[in-house]
Amino acid sequence: MQKEITIKSSKRDELIDISNEIYSVLKESQVKEGICFLYVPHATAAIIINENYDPNICDDFTDALKKLIPQGIWRHDSIDSNADSHIKAAICGPSESIPIKEGKLQLGTWQSPMLTEFDGPRSRKLIIKIIGD
Repeated sequence: MQKEITIKSSKRDELIDISNEIYSVLKESQVKEGICFLYVPHATAAIIINENYDPNICDDFTDALKKLIPQGIWRHDSIDSNADSHIKAAICGPSESIPIKEGKLQLGTWQSPMLTEFDGPRSRKLIIKIIGD
């Protein structure tokens, strides 16, 4: 089963927990054992898995990337001022795969799948593919 949903960001740099959207698709699929594949077809957004229990970790993550990859110093900025967004997204990557067991994502206690926005606010496509039986 494959679904495409839209996620709206509200900031230029933001982490958005997408667990509820994924579990909704997983429930609809009725897959008990398999894999959940997540993909964003965008050059300035990514998918990661990280802690989301403490909201500070999300801010720390975006702050760290801002320090490592500052805005406004890259050649591509002469076109549309978002080269840093492209670099951050390329480092984080556009996809993740999560095993499914007994109808549940096999995530650690503190782990959450998140869409990372690096050039918002925008509406982003998220492709969720559930494979299994």
